[in-house]
Amino acid sequence: TVRQSGEFSSTHNHMSKRGSPYLRHAIFLAATTCSFHNSPLNAYYKKKREQGKHHLTATGAVARKLTTVIYAVLRDGKPYEPKSFC
Repeated sequence: TVRQSGEFSSTHNHMSKRGSPYLRHAIFLAATTCSFHNSPLNAYYKKKREQGKHHLTATGAVARKLTTVIYAVLRDGKPYEPKSFC
């Protein structure tokens, strides 16, 4: 656990291993695909890379955003509209 105040600057963090490993793997694979093919999430991936994040860290950030999108679609019962999420 890193305990810092102010801007977070640590580079050695790991993804949480809680929850289903199969679901985590599936979402990570989906995020990898979205990072290179889906334009809103591709733009987010590129933004993270420009911030100096490692490829896997940026893909993990895309996976987090993707889970937020999936949850919102399931919660609201509305189809996915890229402009409203990203």
